Amino acid sequence: MNTVIDIQNLSKRYGRRNRHALEDLTLTVQRGEIFGYLGPNGAGKTTTIRLMLDFVRPTSGSVHVLGMDVSTQSVAVRREVGFLPGELALWDHMTGHETLHYMADLRPGADIAYAYKLAERLSLNLDQHAREYSTGNKRKLGIIQAMMHRPDLLILDEPTTGLDPLVRRTFNDLLREARDRGQTVFISSHILSEVEAVCDRVGVLKDGRLQRVAYVSELKNNLTRIVTFFSTVPFHIAEWEALENVKRAECGSGYIRLHVTGSVDAVVKHAAGYAIDDMTVDAAGLEQVFMKFYTHE
Repeated sequence: MNTVIDIQNLSKRYGRRNRHALEDLTLTVQRGEIFGYLGPNGAGKTTTIRLMLDFVRPTSGSVHVLGMDVSTQSVAVRREVGFLPGELALWDHMTGHETLHYMADLRPGADIAYAYKLAERLSLNLDQHAREYSTGNKRKLGIIQAMMHRPDLLILDEPTTGLDPLVRRTFNDLLREARDRGQTVFISSHILSEVEAVCDRVGVLKDGRLQRVAYVSELKNNLTRIVTFFSTVPFHIAEWEALENVKRAECGSGYIRLHVTGSVDAVVKHAAGYAIDDMTVDAAGLEQVFMKFYTHE
């Protein structure tokens, strides 16, 4: 079974005004991929996760996780999933050690030795009580409890809130290792840089509707890069403007700046005929994708 998450025509409406939180979502996530679910607060990301775990019931549509219908097999689904909620509630009187042992007793297949290794890699002091933890350390403990039984599917809602950059890098390494073991990771986030760094594919959600699903590399290749060449040899702007994928060219004293959408192959080959002293590329990022869907630019 290669399809781990199969969502078909899923909608959720609330209240007497029938306000939609999610509208006609169809989405599949495959085994062994890291999938990023993008959108600002209120876009419907957390609602989707709650529906995937049967915490709330849909107005219409269906969700299958690991081949199981979540509406009729929710307990079996949760047994096979590692979950980190966006708002993590801990027992203030318990230490990190006590929390992990308690969770391990509840969770079939939990590996407490592996949990301790994760704590070491994330630099989490397990001797402290939960009430003494910072927001970032509480997040670390939540990540460990989600991962310690090596689940087939990890569902992580805003996982890096409060983590410092060094710990985020370690966290990304853990996700890649999970993927390499054949686990599937579903990350809900509004932090574009972390999604771009680790995800294979992303889905962009706006006002409860899925706008686009694509590979990160595909999205970036369709965005605009700004390529600047520097040389003491004069540039003839017309020949650069005629190159494939060049949308705009700006020429100044000792430089030419090109706005390139898609492949830069033609531009690089043409530059080989010049004595280029230096060059810069302002690489496209997911922020451009995000802004394309969320503004009128």
